[in-house]
Amino acid sequence: MRFMMIVKATKDSEAGAMPSEKLMMEMQKYHEELQKAGVLLDASGLKPSSKGWRVKYSGAKRTVIDGPFAEAKELIAGYTIIQVKSREEAMEWARRFPNPSIDGKEAEIEIRQFFELEDFGPSESVDFARWKSGRRSNRELRRKGEIL
Repeated sequence: MRFMMIVKATKDSEAGAMPSEKLMMEMQKYHEELQKAGVLLDASGLKPSSKGWRVKYSGAKRTVIDGPFAEAKELIAGYTIIQVKSREEAMEWARRFPNPSIDGKEAEIEIRQFFELEDFGPSESVDFARWKSGRRSNRELRRKGEIL
């Protein structure tokens, strides 16, 4: 099971304020613990939304909208992706996440589970993705009586 720990942006992170040396060391130590446990897939901080853009879709039409974006609390300042055996294990790691606030006060992380190929029903595109990743297709598993 893969989970993303999403660090919510703040006014400070959106203003481009860099984390303190103390926070950088805490995050480095935390990510080293994840790595030693064999669960860390990726982690990074993101530049403020003023350095980014959005693409808005309206049917086949696409419109590019340059940042910054207004609601800091709806933006992402960073993320950590882990692969664990259970939701409970992900929750345990999330509880240990250092306070990501630049000023050490208010901060929030959101944890979301990724969809896995097993979450989708049978289809050609899912079977192709399984084949590309070396996993067996639903059709093959059904044929062998491993799933209904």
